Amino acid sequence: MSDSGRSGAGQRRGGGGPSRRNAQGRERNRGPQRNFTESAPSQRTRRADPARLVAFEVLRAVAAEDAYANLVLPARIRQHGLDRRDAGFATELSYGALRNQGTYDAILSRCVDRPLEKLDPAVLDALRIGVHQLLAMRVPAHAALDQTVGLARAVIGAGPSTLINAVLRKVAARSMDEWLAELVAGEQDENKVAAIRYAHPEWIVRALRQSLVAHGRPVSEIAELLEADNAAPVVNLVALPGLGSLDEALGSGAVPGELVEGSALSSGGDLGRLESVRSGTTRVQDVGSQLVARALAGVSLEAADRGGADAQETAGEAWLDLCAGPGGKAALLGALANERGATLLANEPAPHRAKLVSQALSAVPSGVWTVRTGDGREVGSERPAAFDRVLVDVPCSGLGALRRRPESRWRRTPKDLADLGPLQRELLNSALAAVRPGGVVAYVTCSPHPAETTAVVSDALRKRDDLELLDAGNALDAISLGGSLEAGHEKTAQLWPHVHSTDAMFLALIRRKR
Repeated sequence: MSDSGRSGAGQRRGGGGPSRRNAQGRERNRGPQRNFTESAPSQRTRRADPARLVAFEVLRAVAAEDAYANLVLPARIRQHGLDRRDAGFATELSYGALRNQGTYDAILSRCVDRPLEKLDPAVLDALRIGVHQLLAMRVPAHAALDQTVGLARAVIGAGPSTLINAVLRKVAARSMDEWLAELVAGEQDENKVAAIRYAHPEWIVRALRQSLVAHGRPVSEIAELLEADNAAPVVNLVALPGLGSLDEALGSGAVPGELVEGSALSSGGDLGRLESVRSGTTRVQDVGSQLVARALAGVSLEAADRGGADAQETAGEAWLDLCAGPGGKAALLGALANERGATLLANEPAPHRAKLVSQALSAVPSGVWTVRTGDGREVGSERPAAFDRVLVDVPCSGLGALRRRPESRWRRTPKDLADLGPLQRELLNSALAAVRPGGVVAYVTCSPHPAETTAVVSDALRKRDDLELLDAGNALDAISLGGSLEAGHEKTAQLWPHVHSTDAMFLALIRRKR
């Protein structure tokens, strides 16, 4: 396709170069380029541009099949044979349209003459793709309009394309800032204003404000946190200790990570072409996940103030990853166990995910690890006091990983928090039963919400007098390259996207007293 349809697409994050973002973290249009094509119908685009078609297929899979964009997108990119530039464009278009769905729907509701739920879902997805190009990408308005209408003609039909053309012309009559000003005009509720400006459900805005306060941070940081949720995350890599090397990744443009040993940051591209990634000795893993796994492996079992554990201290230890799927943390723990003469049992209840755990651990010598397929709530009773270190990374709402899962903010509801609470407590209780006296349990969630973090830990501590809460902030600082992360609060630790550029991982370290 012509360069006009990709204008600026190669100058974005992940596409190789600088980008311009407004206060909401969105790409600005280049200016008042709203000269729409006046071509006769016979001259208008009638085919689907492959990059936009990929984005449309991703949105359709997410909406119709309850799929995850991060799993669907790479397969669609390969299927359509996109080069790196077009893949970057499709990625931004897919993730941006999904991430900003709530705000875009509020704009579209002002431009469509019927309730949005009355529209064909495919038409609504095409409109969202068009709105993102018009209001948040450096694509000329005439190209965004022409290509989106061409996509609709090719995959939906001529009739819907006429509606899409008319609606997108209305959208393009104003800038993003002008639309936001209209949408929040007269609104006094700060949560409702933030929900529109930063494209988060209102209940999540309230939950994140509460989370900041619960973990000792000022509520005034809410705008920074929401902006960080909307920024495209940099790909984090880890070389498995003693098994992998970052040399190949660094030679391909990655840069060393600043927070934790053996990590690197990549601007993207096809990491699957790297032999070290294909072999599993170098893995894609958020730095927050690396930090909490290393903190568990590094903490001394005997005394909180003794410093970190070394290979001599950990030799012969038995480690447990109670909720191991899909296996990222298990692989890192397995490599650390291999270095230190320990063994690892990785438990996962779902058989297909247990296979993923085995695949993740395949780069670690087989004598070090075992995978168990079964309910983690039963491990404590089946193998009481059998483990020295236990990681229990419980199923959670995922509010700490919204930047990596663009569709999840619109899928989650407050009911999820209530539904997950009993399971989280049962898994933690099983972990505490499985750890030996003197051993340590790491309770981890990818959520900052107090209902999933401090409340669960407090309940466990209140019910038993043989438990001791260690200082998780100090444990993270001890294995961090950058010194103090300032993540600790009342002996638990919370990482943040806007502070640490990680997922919002929570860590509590609980020792079972002798």
